[in-house]
Amino acid sequence: MRKNLIILLLLIIALTLPLYTGVYILHIFSSILIFLALSLSWDMMLRTGQLSFGTAGFFGLGAYASVLIVVKMGFNPILSLLIGAIFSGLIAFILGFIVLRLREIYFAITTLALTHVFSVIIRNFSDFTGGASGTILANAIFEGDPVKIYYLILIVAVLVIIISEVFKRSRIHYAINAIRNDEITAKSSGINVFKYLLFVFVVTSAIQGLVGAVYAHQYAFVNPESTFSLNFLLLPIAMALVGGIYSTNGPIIGALLLGLISEYLKLIMPYGHLIVYGLIIVFVVLFLPRGIYSTIHNKLLKSNIIGGDKNANTASK
Repeated sequence: MRKNLIILLLLIIALTLPLYTGVYILHIFSSILIFLALSLSWDMMLRTGQLSFGTAGFFGLGAYASVLIVVKMGFNPILSLLIGAIFSGLIAFILGFIVLRLREIYFAITTLALTHVFSVIIRNFSDFTGGASGTILANAIFEGDPVKIYYLILIVAVLVIIISEVFKRSRIHYAINAIRNDEITAKSSGINVFKYLLFVFVVTSAIQGLVGAVYAHQYAFVNPESTFSLNFLLLPIAMALVGGIYSTNGPIIGALLLGLISEYLKLIMPYGHLIVYGLIIVFVVLFLPRGIYSTIHNKLLKSNIIGGDKNANTASK
């Protein structure tokens, strides 16, 4: 009951935010929601035991697919967002038959390399993609209206949160947990390991493509350097690690905390904020290895402040 009230309160705050804030605050929270969705998508893949570094790559693919289909074919911008998600998911499906045969560091390095490969391909097809200079849209989505853009990003973020919760509360959760804990045992139990890995890989890549498409239409511009930037990999990872991995709440907390701290540090330390930002991340990883959410949640459980939830320890596994 308490959890439902908190969720309702946060949703009301999010929905009414444009009523009592200005453009600057809306821009900050729009950015936080973008990275929140990316962080959750990265964490969903991590729950299978596979460390993916391809977030920026599929983010960029979705952005380019969405922008180019508007520029070259005159598609409706809203519809093009779905095209971006589908395109990233389709590429992930095709590549999944190769890369998902790899495990651990080999999978991580390969997915990281894919980001560079995608970027090189975009640069070389300059007649179609604009090459290194990129492509500019005639207008940002909703004519650049910050309120409408904020609500669009909020809808995407809520959708990603719902998908994460579905993963957590359905049989998918038990399957990917078993795969992460012991793949051989999972196979012997009748779990189709490759099927679940491919499914999660495609879903998370489609999410990243959708987020990339929204981001591209927000700024009405794509180019290989900024669209495939490792910021779209490193920041979501940092947010998940700080908040707590293997959960929905962890990346949300991490995104809100690091997003707000980052903006505050930019104001008071324009040239040194990244150093402090990095130190905060190192501190949390060293002294709160399970993340803020899991650490606090486990302490509350031990103190009997939270009780009766048989699945409470899931986030810390």
